[in-house]
Amino acid sequence: MRITGDHTALAIEGRLDVRTAADARARLHQAVDGGFGDLVLDLARLEFWDATGLGVIMGTHRRAGRIGRRLVLRSVPAQLQRLLVATKLHRILAVDGGIAEAHVL
Repeated sequence: MRITGDHTALAIEGRLDVRTAADARARLHQAVDGGFGDLVLDLARLEFWDATGLGVIMGTHRRAGRIGRRLVLRSVPAQLQRLLVATKLHRILAVDGGIAEAHVL
């Protein structure tokens, strides 16, 4: 897993899972704490996330909300969109462009 970017926009590549969660959490929380306004998280090159990875995203979302920021997911791959819909997290998380539920089920 690799995360690139700054305090306003980040991109995650590879896998966000139990093995990479601690490093990802630290990097994402650092970005949240160091900036203002929306934090855009580009997931176009994210190959996989498991429940632990999804927990990292939700934790980052909550942390951002506590300090008046918003986490915005961008370019969410179709497989990951299906997971967001199945868990109903698409109703909680901000997704750039939204998710068309009918197309991902």
